[in-house]
Amino acid sequence: MVFEMNFLRRLFGGDASNREHDGAIHLYVECGRCRAVVHVRVDPRNDLIPEYGDGDDLAGYRLIKEIMDSRCFRLMRAEIEYDARRREINRVIEGGAFITRDEYEQRRLLPLSPRD
Repeated sequence: MVFEMNFLRRLFGGDASNREHDGAIHLYVECGRCRAVVHVRVDPRNDLIPEYGDGDDLAGYRLIKEIMDSRCFRLMRAEIEYDARRREINRVIEGGAFITRDEYEQRRLLPLSPRD
């Protein structure tokens, strides 16, 4: 029974302390309209798009992720560039802002103020 609970917790992300060690990329964003915060888990083995330079040389990777919050349902578009060793080199987001994990954890349980 304990094994089943641990498996389900890992599968559905119930153990926040293991987030940074699961091999995934974790994005934390705030909607630019309603200020809702969102956590997105990205699998770097499947979600990164390889980009090639001259010839067949791998130049790096790109992540393009559309993110929707659960309050106003506005789409945010994140684009992150990585080098060939999968180290982040640039990030931009439209319709929102990147926030830290700590900011996300502090704000995710707080009630949002009414919409304007």
